[in-house]
Amino acid sequence: MKDLIEYIAKSLVERPDDIVVSEEISEDGKVLVKLAAAQEDMGRIIGKQGRNAKAMRTLLNAKATREKRHALLQIME
Repeated sequence: MKDLIEYIAKSLVERPDDIVVSEEISEDGKVLVKLAAAQEDMGRIIGKQGRNAKAMRTLLNAKATREKRHALLQIME
């Protein structure tokens, strides 16, 4: 799941080397994916009215559902 978010984020931004994605799995099996980017690229990550962020969350949930898990995407500022 981390790879999916990393791929999408790197293709959206001007500075793909500044993208940092981490993945944490809780005891109950939930996956928390944290995404950090350069400050000037945050607008591209979030998108107009949050459309890019919502699309990434939708794709992440679809992948998690296929793996019978629950996933959350947290965009770090």
